[in-house]
Amino acid sequence: MSTLQISLAVAGGLVLAGIVAHGAWSSRKNTPRQADPEPTLPAGMAPTEPREPVFDQMELALDLSLPVTPLADKRPGLDALIDVIALISLESPIYGEVANNAMPTTRRAGSKPFAIEGQNTATQHWELPMAGQRYSAFQAGVQMANRTGALNEIEYSEFVMKAQGFADGINGAPDFPEMLEAVAHARELDQFASTHDAHLGFRLRAKTAAWSPGYIQQNAAKLGFTSGTVPGRLVLHAATTGLPPVLNLVFDPQAALAEDPALSAVFDVALNLEVPLVERADRPYQRLRETAQALAAAMDGTVTDDHGQPLPSEAMDQIGSELEQLYDALEGRDFAAGSVLARRLFS
Repeated sequence: MSTLQISLAVAGGLVLAGIVAHGAWSSRKNTPRQADPEPTLPAGMAPTEPREPVFDQMELALDLSLPVTPLADKRPGLDALIDVIALISLESPIYGEVANNAMPTTRRAGSKPFAIEGQNTATQHWELPMAGQRYSAFQAGVQMANRTGALNEIEYSEFVMKAQGFADGINGAPDFPEMLEAVAHARELDQFASTHDAHLGFRLRAKTAAWSPGYIQQNAAKLGFTSGTVPGRLVLHAATTGLPPVLNLVFDPQAALAEDPALSAVFDVALNLEVPLVERADRPYQRLRETAQALAAAMDGTVTDDHGQPLPSEAMDQIGSELEQLYDALEGRDFAAGSVLARRLFS
């Protein structure tokens, strides 16, 4: 064999080896990272009682613990800051059973929540009418604004019809606010809400290998996330039961719904914070930032904005500074982030 033939054979071998290596590298790159398998117990050994999780360094970087507090109020009372309220006077007190029999069948006027409260003769508190209690007056209210927009003339008219029907059923006399004034106030409140309804989000993008849904869930679970009601959505719950989640983690729902999710390749996830719904004292932005950085370190990812541009610390600091101004503005209108009124306005 000539020197030329030997050289060609060697070159051909190198090319073939390169092709094989590239194929192996491509296959490894395109294979999603998988969750670590659950540890198995030796034969004949019974499982122990559940214990509190042991946190690794990634978890220790975050302070996600909050004191346990009571259940959140399921239905806050009417408030002139956010509701149009009509007082319904009575000639004499009536029982809660009479009021409940006269209640409208629905609790909405158009897209706005509608409610009726009675003034308890014993406590003088406004409350939902209850059987066995006596009430000396009632008030009907409709919310002026929420994320569907401001209360309009049609919704106001529906509110008047519902409240008037209730008043007729209890022989009461309603006193309605002037419609144009109420609608104008609703539009002003809606304008304020629109300019302060901040949604913050970071994206976490894979640097090299993609992630499987199980891999994402396993790493997020170490930071306190649990599965949401929607495929591809994980939530970090508030300490108080019934409050909106502090953070949401979202990825492609089709990957979560695949026949074999382990083969689904996810290249990025979104971490979201609805600013008006979470109390300032809970440090939601700091937790968003720390969570994104912790997941990036654990999953070999990069924290970016929605356009895929990396977010340096300086940019994150600037976002945090602007967010403090937003909190101040909300508190200045008595709609502090995470408060009952804020949760109603931004619902």
